[in-house]
Amino acid sequence: MAAVLHLFKGGDPDLVRAAVERALGAGDRVAVALLHGAALSMLPVGVRVQRVPDELSWDALLEQIFAADQVVTW
Repeated sequence: MAAVLHLFKGGDPDLVRAAVERALGAGDRVAVALLHGAALSMLPVGVRVQRVPDELSWDALLEQIFAADQVVTW
């Protein structure tokens, strides 16, 4: 089981949801960091969503980036 971190600052939410669902289907742990006030709704249950810097500091985000097996930027 891999740890996958998605960094979302904007773009097509349908692509993000599809990628997240694929990762969850593969048994991966998935987290999404919303950057610069980005919004992303209707993510599957089990996805950890945190807003940067409101709920997650930049330093903590950097730690999560290095701890993840895969980081995807949007």
